[in-house]
Amino acid sequence: MMKISLSRIAAAAAASSAVALTAALTLAGPASASTGYQFRTLNNDRDLTFNQLLGINNSGVIAGYFGSGAQGHPNKGYELFPGYGQGNYANENFPGSKQTQVTGLNDNGVTVGFWSTQNTKSMTNNNFGFYATGGRFYTVNFPTGDNASPQVDQLLGVNDHDIAVGFYTNGQGSNRGYTYNIRTHQFTRVLPPGFTNSSSLQSPSLTAAAINNYGDVAGFYAKSSSVTDAFLLRGGKFITLAVPGASMTQAFGVNDHDEVVGAYTTGSGNNAATHGFTWTQQGGFHTVDDPHGIGTTTINGVNNAGDLVGFYTDSKGNTDGMLATP
Repeated sequence: MMKISLSRIAAAAAASSAVALTAALTLAGPASASTGYQFRTLNNDRDLTFNQLLGINNSGVIAGYFGSGAQGHPNKGYELFPGYGQGNYANENFPGSKQTQVTGLNDNGVTVGFWSTQNTKSMTNNNFGFYATGGRFYTVNFPTGDNASPQVDQLLGVNDHDIAVGFYTNGQGSNRGYTYNIRTHQFTRVLPPGFTNSSSLQSPSLTAAAINNYGDVAGFYAKSSSVTDAFLLRGGKFITLAVPGASMTQAFGVNDHDEVVGAYTTGSGNNAATHGFTWTQQGGFHTVDDPHGIGTTTINGVNNAGDLVGFYTDSKGNTDGMLATP
C-alpha cells in the first residue's frame, strides 16, 4: 500500500471538531471457522501479480486497485462492476497522479481513496485523500499544521449520506482518525475513549476505516505498544474488538447490520499468519480464509447482503483479489 475538473482543496475552508466518546466496552471471544461462502478470485488482467479489492456497495460494485506500489509498479485504481469480467473494469485514477487507490464507495456513485505524486524505491510516498463524483475529483486533507513528512492523508470509506472516514499521520508518526462530511466540508476527529480534542496529541494511534449509513464507524487503534485492536464506534459507545491470542485485530469494513469485517494476526516472524474475520454482536468472531490463501487472507469490505471483498496471497506469492458470497 502507498505508505477532469481541477481538484479542489476542501480542507482550507473546513472547520474541525472532535467527538468525545462516552463509553468503552471490550468484546473478545474465540474466532470460529466460518463456512458457507463461495469464493471467487478477481484480478485485473493488466496486472495478475497484485490486486486488492477494498470495498463493495449494495449493487455489487467493487472498489480496488492493481500494482504493488514498488518503484515502476505503481498502484492504479479501478471500479469493478457486476459481471466481474475483464470488460467490467473501469479505471479510476486521480488526474495527474502517479499512484491511486480507490478504497471505498457508496450506493450513489461517490468513490473515495487516496493518491500520490510519487512512486519511490523506498515506497515512502506522499498520500492525499480524495473523493470523486460525476467524473470530478476533489482532494481532501485534514486541516492540521502537524503532518508527517512526506504527508499521509487517506480516505478509506464513505456512506450514502456522503460522510467519509479516514486518517492522517501526524509529525510524530501517529495516525489520527476522522470523519469528513462531503456536503458541508466538516471534519470531526474520531478519538479513543477517555480522550478529548485538547488531549488528542497524546492519544493512541487510530485509523477510521469504514462507516455505515447509521454513522457507526469501524477501524483499529494501538491499544498498547505491542497490541493493535479493532473497534466499532456505535451510538457514542466505543466497542473494542479483539480476537483472543491475536497480536493484531484490524477492522476494515462495516455494513448497516453492524457486521464488522477485517483481519487478525497470530504468531510472529516466519510463523505469522493473517486470517480474515467477520464479527457480529450476536455471533461473535468467525474466521474467513480464502481456500487458496489460508493464513494470508484479509477481508476489507462488506455490503448489506453479507458479500465480502478482500485479498489473499497465493502459492506463487501473488496478491489476488477475492469476492466471497454467502
